[in-house]
Amino acid sequence: MPYPSTPTDLLRRRLILAGIMVTLLLSAALAYTVLGHRSSSSSTAPYEVGSELVMPPATETQPVLADLPALAMTSDPDAFAQRVAEAIFVWDTTTLVTRTDHLERLVEVADPTGESTPGLVLDLSSYLPTPDAWADLAQHRTRQWLTTSSVTTPSTWAEAQAQAGDQLLPGTTARTIHGTRHRAGTWDGEPVASEHAVAFTVFIVCGPSYPHCHLLRLSMLDTPLD
Repeated sequence: MPYPSTPTDLLRRRLILAGIMVTLLLSAALAYTVLGHRSSSSSTAPYEVGSELVMPPATETQPVLADLPALAMTSDPDAFAQRVAEAIFVWDTTTLVTRTDHLERLVEVADPTGESTPGLVLDLSSYLPTPDAWADLAQHRTRQWLTTSSVTTPSTWAEAQAQAGDQLLPGTTARTIHGTRHRAGTWDGEPVASEHAVAFTVFIVCGPSYPHCHLLRLSMLDTPLD
């Protein structure tokens, strides 16, 4: 037999029921918040497999942007020729420095009159990898550097100066560089390396025409003046 319900009893029951509903709603909201936080943080936090603590797989890092510094100016022909050689042969395709960046860096120290610059750009294009070759080398994470064995004035330079006469600015000279070009990278995921002897002549102009040396032209690679 049901118990009689007074207005006071009905009010009390409604208040209890309302309290239960509020408690359930708050519990659901709290559970949703906790689960959502776990889901959002699971992509970076360690997680457990069995009894071992496992870190999530590392994502592949992007190449680090490397600023290519301007070529340091000098009035010393030997030092300048050495810096030019390194600027030509030292590069790394794993950085965001491009082939064009290397080309522009050398053009910045070209003949101030601009007369030799078009020819110099053609010379440099034969030393640097082509754009397509650069992209292919980047796939193999290729880097290159140079070890120099000698920087000398060609024995035939005095004769060349005499024949040119007034066509050359005072301070125009040449330096022949012998060295070894090194390359390293990967092939099928395995490290590979190679080296190759190189020789070339750098034609430059220094003082008294200019306070610092400037780059005029380059000989063909492996066809230097000796």
